[in-house]
Amino acid sequence: MISVDQALKKVLEHVDILEAEERPILDCLGQVLAEDVFSAINIPPLDNSAMDGYAVRAADTSGASHKSPRILRVIDTVAAGAVARLRVEPGTAIRIMTGAPIPGGADGVVRFEDTDEAERQGTPAEVGVLIEVVPGAEIRRVGEDIAAGSLVLKQGTALRASEIGVLASLGCGKVKVIRRPVVAILSTGDEIVDIAQPLSGGKIYNSNSYSLAALVQHYGAVPRMLGIALDNEDSLMGKLRRGLSADMVITSGGVSMGDYDVVREVLAKEGEIIFWRVREKPGKPLVFGMIKGRGRVKDIPFFGLAGNPVSAMVNFELFARPAILKMRGRKNLTKPTVRAVVEDAIKNADGRRVFTRVFVEKRGDGYFARLTGPQGSGILTSMALANGLAIVPEDKPGVKPGDEVEVMMLDWSEDVE
Repeated sequence: MISVDQALKKVLEHVDILEAEERPILDCLGQVLAEDVFSAINIPPLDNSAMDGYAVRAADTSGASHKSPRILRVIDTVAAGAVARLRVEPGTAIRIMTGAPIPGGADGVVRFEDTDEAERQGTPAEVGVLIEVVPGAEIRRVGEDIAAGSLVLKQGTALRASEIGVLASLGCGKVKVIRRPVVAILSTGDEIVDIAQPLSGGKIYNSNSYSLAALVQHYGAVPRMLGIALDNEDSLMGKLRRGLSADMVITSGGVSMGDYDVVREVLAKEGEIIFWRVREKPGKPLVFGMIKGRGRVKDIPFFGLAGNPVSAMVNFELFARPAILKMRGRKNLTKPTVRAVVEDAIKNADGRRVFTRVFVEKRGDGYFARLTGPQGSGILTSMALANGLAIVPEDKPGVKPGDEVEVMMLDWSEDVE
């Protein structure tokens, strides 16, 4: 057996960043830029008003106050998207809306609420300014946000909603991004049936394919469901062939020491086993290797996860998730962790790294973690109730209530913020 850290190192050594593709920006949320993005335009393109108000000459408002307003003649109105027809000359003002270009001659904007407009009827021919306006007041300068020719978004940037908005502001309808990996998912076992089928004696529903496919989607890849393979090489290879054009293959079941566990044998024949079994709990019977892809120059990574649903999900988080993120070009491959006080004892009887399902919540200035119930690797509801995995190191026989442990957070919610 190898350690969790050794296993992860070997996994990441065998996966590469995928190639780029050009896609519409709204399809790129969460993807990573494959090129630098420069701006061909200034944003804003012209000096414009930051508020609804009046464009004025600052000098015309000198000494203005509520007791001594400066009366200016209103000569025009300019809306956003329009251009003023007149210049602001001494003693005049132009009524202006937010985003409208600053008229010639003006060097400041006074807000409506800092004038006496509300006291006048209709659109006033004159307006009293109640404050002094300094030059540049309430004006957004040309190129203030983005200057023409500047680097706006760097290669390697993960696109969030804000970056999508920035691309749209530049007029970029498409952009080059690292493409999403396609992950083929296959469950194995004579006892497994599809969720659309009735259960008969000794059968269980195929939950692993669905939890793994959901995780694949959650981490920004595309799942390809291959269905269920029986516990023999012919059935397994028949199903696997449909997935060998994918970027990664994940199977569940068939990797232990039983008479019908054939996944390792198939991987050894069709590719290469990099490691088998990891010093962890749950999830020790994990096989990782490379398998010959269809229509590909390079072999593709292959994860043979245990059939127990908790083991499959935990090992996906530990190994398949960072592999997918690396393929997507993401730089941060780690999950957030917190130090939390455990409220239950956790045993480590055989020198493996233990990942225990816990629910973490923040109380005061600290975090506290409680077990989500029985920790058997077949108890899938313990994962549904968990938002983290408490980690007991290999060299520690366990922890007792009140001890502090590191917790790898599976997700954040208002309960832990």
